[in-house]
Amino acid sequence: MSTETVETGSDPAIEVTPDAAEEALALLEGEGLDTEEAGLRLFVQQGGCAGLSYGMRFDTEPEEDDLVVEHHGLRVFVDPASRNYIGGSRLDYERGLQAAGFEVENPNVVSECGCGESFRT
Repeated sequence: MSTETVETGSDPAIEVTPDAAEEALALLEGEGLDTEEAGLRLFVQQGGCAGLSYGMRFDTEPEEDDLVVEHHGLRVFVDPASRNYIGGSRLDYERGLQAAGFEVENPNVVSECGCGESFRT
């Protein structure tokens, strides 16, 4: 298996804030998943008015070629193609009066659509 694991403190492709890790871990546990093996998959897909959009889902384990980044006890899985678009990004969890949710702060983005749901690098 050629999964690459990056531990906190090295030069990760993705940074995860404590709020994002806490929320994701609570959701993983709520789904009955083992947080030692399972994790949050962060990926990029075609779509949206700007061309690309983010996707997230829980996976029970990483795929063979995934980058596995661990921050604050949360494992994040990133496939090689998505890593090219989101390397250096920061995953946060925002709580607001209107809504709450995960947010990706991506330094590779050159433009976003007006609603903020898609981007171009």
